[in-house]
Amino acid sequence: MAHGTNKLALIASKGTLDWAYPPFILATAAAAMGWDVGIFFTFYGLPLLKKDFKASVSALGNTAMPMKMPFGPEGFQNINWPIPNVIMANIPGFETMATSMMKQTFKNKGVATVEELRQTAIDLDVKMIACQMTMDVFGFKKEEFIPEADIAGAAAFLAFASDANVSLFV
Repeated sequence: MAHGTNKLALIASKGTLDWAYPPFILATAAAAMGWDVGIFFTFYGLPLLKKDFKASVSALGNTAMPMKMPFGPEGFQNINWPIPNVIMANIPGFETMATSMMKQTFKNKGVATVEELRQTAIDLDVKMIACQMTMDVFGFKKEEFIPEADIAGAAAFLAFASDANVSLFV
């Protein structure tokens, strides 16, 4: 780390669509500001490094998640549709619908896709570290991941994070 350069160390532990955004948004913002950035992908966050990334979102159990429609008149789009968990859990295809709605809402609002954010992170030289132990536990192979991903253990990430100005677990 160059003298005077800020450093951000992130741990990405979740891989649903809604949880894929925070590490990439924070990483790209910091890297664009000239920070040295590293993300350690572990447990359910590890699939964010897969070449064939397919994330979904589940509203089930997430009572804070608004269910707004990404289509129709503005007044209709602004309605927060509280849907009981019992309905979300028992309607086939509800997760697919929620994922589609969230992606459409992001598109309508001009938000980059997770894949676009990940590519921006690569372009900005964000270090992306796949947790070796998690790979072993879940049976992932290096070939499944983007070539820019490094494979390392927790000790290697801790060496990076040891002098970070900001460390976050997301």
